[in-house]
Amino acid sequence: MRALLTRAMLTTTLAAASISAAEKYDGPRPPQSDLLYLVHADNLIPTEATEAKEESAKKDETVYWVTGPNSGARTPLAEPIFLIKSEKVIPDRLEMYKMDVKGGRRELTVSKGRRGKNAMPLRLTVTRLEGGLFRVEASQPLDNGEYSISPSDSNQVFCFEVY
Repeated sequence: MRALLTRAMLTTTLAAASISAAEKYDGPRPPQSDLLYLVHADNLIPTEATEAKEESAKKDETVYWVTGPNSGARTPLAEPIFLIKSEKVIPDRLEMYKMDVKGGRRELTVSKGRRGKNAMPLRLTVTRLEGGLFRVEASQPLDNGEYSISPSDSNQVFCFEVY
């Protein structure tokens, strides 16, 4: 009885291993490391990678901003998918925010106080495809507008527009 149970478990384990081996990623691959790419079928569109500037607005508010009213990286998809070949950027630390366009620039206002409107990150799903290749997806439909994805401990931003 024990041998039969062991054989059944071994067969199940081998079947599961062969299924996961058969599901290797065979889609497009990012040509550059540590840059988010929008996925449009078999095409990869690089996001606008830049450093957000930081300034104090009011007593308890900080404004992070990027020059220009819109990003050159655009997608019509309400739930965009990204690929990143990670060497330095840690995909699990990425956060996505909707930015406001004001005075010819894109802004995100963060309040340090309890009463202020604090920008909340939008949900992302991160999936390891293989090695350092990750799929990053918006987990909720996005309205038309400007967005940035940034590591939680950095002013590095990857900007894009949903239209």
